[in-house]
Amino acid sequence: MLASEDLIVGLQRGLEGELAEASTVVMYECGVAWGEEDMANFEQRFEREYGRQAREANIQFVLECWWWPLTAAGWGSWRVDLTRLNQGCVMVDLFQSAVAHSLERVGKPVCHLYAGLMAGAFGHLFSLPLSCIEIQCYAMGEDRCRFLVGHASRIDAAEFWLQEGASAEEIAARLPSQTFAS
Repeated sequence: MLASEDLIVGLQRGLEGELAEASTVVMYECGVAWGEEDMANFEQRFEREYGRQAREANIQFVLECWWWPLTAAGWGSWRVDLTRLNQGCVMVDLFQSAVAHSLERVGKPVCHLYAGLMAGAFGHLFSLPLSCIEIQCYAMGEDRCRFLVGHASRIDAAEFWLQEGASAEEIAARLPSQTFAS
């Protein structure tokens, strides 16, 4: 979906005006629903185009094929780090976030829609209930947004550390070793 900067800013500010802090939950849940539905549709398209199940293909290839239309539509480019799968999480760097680049620098993460999108899509693909948190944001003065996808307990811990002032690197270093299956 192509979305103008005015739409993104209006949606974000309108929800914040009506719901205050609860607006982040609404944006996140909208993203989860979008991610689950989009990944389910993508899996069907992938099977038609490549003649095999997405879950049986190289995961990095699958993710890049899924994200490419979003990049083309202006939602930003990304780099997915799967090296932490043995720790039960995935790190995603997002460049040119449509949300963060539409808003002024506010000193806190603002890409709740993206976090939900990733939680929903990755959760669907891995057939697990996953959560996601933005641990670094362009709106915080960073050069990119960074997300952590994993089990809710892992994301809750990351959220606590983030609120305590930990950086994205510090949060990544604190992650205990545990697989998605654990």
